[in-house]
Amino acid sequence: MARNTDSYRSGDLPALPGSFWDLVGPGAVLVGLSIGAGELIVWPRVTAQYGATMTWAAILGVFIQLWLNIEIGRYTLATGESVYSGYRRVSGGFAWVFLALNVVGWIVPGWARACGGALKVLFVGPEGPGSATAWTALTFAAVAAVLFGPRSVYKSVERTVQVLVVVVTVGLIAIAVSVTNTETWSALAAGALNFPFKDPQMPRYELFSALVFAGAGGTANLFFCFYIRDKGWGMGAHIPAVVNPLRGETADTSTAAYSIRDTPENRSRWRAWIRHLTTDQIVFFWLLNTFTIILFIVGSLAVLHPRGIVPGSELLVWEEASILGSVWGSTGKTIFLLVGVACLFSTQLTLIDGVARSCVDILQGSFSWARQHSTSSLYGTIASLWMVVGIALTYAYEAIPPIMFLLSAGFFGGIAMAIYAPLTLWINLRLIPEPFRPGPVRVAMVSVISLIYISFGIVATVNLFGG
Repeated sequence: MARNTDSYRSGDLPALPGSFWDLVGPGAVLVGLSIGAGELIVWPRVTAQYGATMTWAAILGVFIQLWLNIEIGRYTLATGESVYSGYRRVSGGFAWVFLALNVVGWIVPGWARACGGALKVLFVGPEGPGSATAWTALTFAAVAAVLFGPRSVYKSVERTVQVLVVVVTVGLIAIAVSVTNTETWSALAAGALNFPFKDPQMPRYELFSALVFAGAGGTANLFFCFYIRDKGWGMGAHIPAVVNPLRGETADTSTAAYSIRDTPENRSRWRAWIRHLTTDQIVFFWLLNTFTIILFIVGSLAVLHPRGIVPGSELLVWEEASILGSVWGSTGKTIFLLVGVACLFSTQLTLIDGVARSCVDILQGSFSWARQHSTSSLYGTIASLWMVVGIALTYAYEAIPPIMFLLSAGFFGGIAMAIYAPLTLWINLRLIPEPFRPGPVRVAMVSVISLIYISFGIVATVNLFGG
């Protein structure tokens, strides 16, 4: 049973330690989660098929997620507990809802499958030895090394993702400079201003999925609350970080929740923390994510669309890299393959970590049997099982193109966002002390965003299942 009547412990907000750059991490990890399939596969594929006419949707998708992320972060910053715990305080039934959405949305390993395909073509080419299952298993082994190597799971993920984001960004800039021209950028700008155009040939549910994939998308945005806790932001500093179960143990923290004492000092500290949170999301999630997705789109616009190439997701990295090779030589080809592997592995890593954290938090917060185990041991068990099941599903569905898995994940992710966007606003207006709640501008923005996702969800569902 969910413990909806648990009281918050009254406490003081820690002072903001160090400079902005001393606290960098959570936003960068969220970017690493965002730059995978949505930016590398879904939007370049949309552009290859329809041109840049719907670039506005990619830009809008990132922008509206910025506001959601800030409100997700606000709750954990103010209470130290995850937003899942906040949702359970509204109704214990949300534990089942979000457990199901995490499983349905992410269990089919579309990212891992695409990452395995990209890794294969990087080393042995598309006709080289090894099945999709074998190469996917290799990427899962690399994920396991990151998660179960160093003692601190978060620090290991953060450092790995930061390196991958640098590789992706530098590689994309080099590619964009080499293959684009004034005409390409003009078409991109026109598409960015083409709101609310939808190509008649594009199904509504596919646009819905693509909109969700512009950014983290689905329950992946909710992972941000765990990064805040493990980095020690705000009241999250009072919550122990998840430790690698092979190196140590983190006790059950599902009952730990705080309410900030309303004092002048805490109000001053809160203003500093909320500025930091907002700046982090603007710099890393909004600006960097928008920058990278535009570079991916413009690359596809310059390379794939003029040739009428609309590849499946598993071959997109190889085909675009091959064309780049004919334009820029072997260097360009290799750089794009490296960018592809870095993008997809970053998403695969952060998804497994985030889903495992989510499931542990939901289970321990809702069921007594789960609280009999440490957070670390449950995390290790769920992450390991997720990878084993992912390999098994890859083998079972080896003939199905990964793009079908990704569009399915985007659809269910959009449904999740239609649920948690208004729900996050509700808990921030009801469960956080008044001085630390969102102001009228933020309330208005998240309200509009909630209506957008709810409307898209209804239309996409009717379109997909109603014929």
